[in-house]
Amino acid sequence: MNAVYTRYEIVQTLRNRRLIFFSLGLPLLLFLLVAGPNRHQQLGGLAFPVYYMTGMVSWGTMAAVMATGSRIAAERADGWNRHLRVSPLPARAYFAAKAATGYLLALISMAVLSIAAAFIGVRLSASGWLIMTGLVLVGLIPFTVLGVLIGHLVTSDAIGPATGGTTALFALLGGSWGPLAQTGTLHRIAEALPSYWLVQAARAAIDQTDWPLRAWVVVAVWTGLLTVLATRAYRRDTARP
Repeated sequence: MNAVYTRYEIVQTLRNRRLIFFSLGLPLLLFLLVAGPNRHQQLGGLAFPVYYMTGMVSWGTMAAVMATGSRIAAERADGWNRHLRVSPLPARAYFAAKAATGYLLALISMAVLSIAAAFIGVRLSASGWLIMTGLVLVGLIPFTVLGVLIGHLVTSDAIGPATGGTTALFALLGGSWGPLAQTGTLHRIAEALPSYWLVQAARAAIDQTDWPLRAWVVVAVWTGLLTVLATRAYRRDTARP
């Protein structure tokens, strides 16, 4: 039953045109419109297409995994989640299917952007692509949990602005669209966010540098905190008649 439900989640997600647009289409469109004409420029010590690709990867993948909340909110609204709770499907399988679907969409987003980047001259070794993919998938863990949390707190009518606005705020502060500050208070705030290290995860493979210990700590702390909050929200929601 777990595999059947996971396949159902994947099919339903891939049919969501709005989600596909915001997690795949929009980051790709912006990348081509911005990076294409500036392919010969440099920014932050990197070729501009490389620099911008890492930002769009972080934004697109965040949108993909945060979309978990949209599915949860919709299922809460129509009573589908209550039906699932009385079915043989374990709660862990329910959330695993949501996470797997989000990660699948994130991988597709990365693949689409990587192919587009290759067409305009971005070159990276096979090991570099693997390192980037692995670190990005780790960096997405807190955002997957955040999607679950928002899905249990927000109504289906408000979930779009809630997830979209939250993703945009993290992307802005984390530097997905370019760094807000290189030093000072704003930069220190950015370094405390998992979205900042998600961007740096992509650049670590490009620069051939290590993802620092601080990145792992920030991701772990945010994941732990959000997991506690998401668990409480889920239990409160399931306690309702």
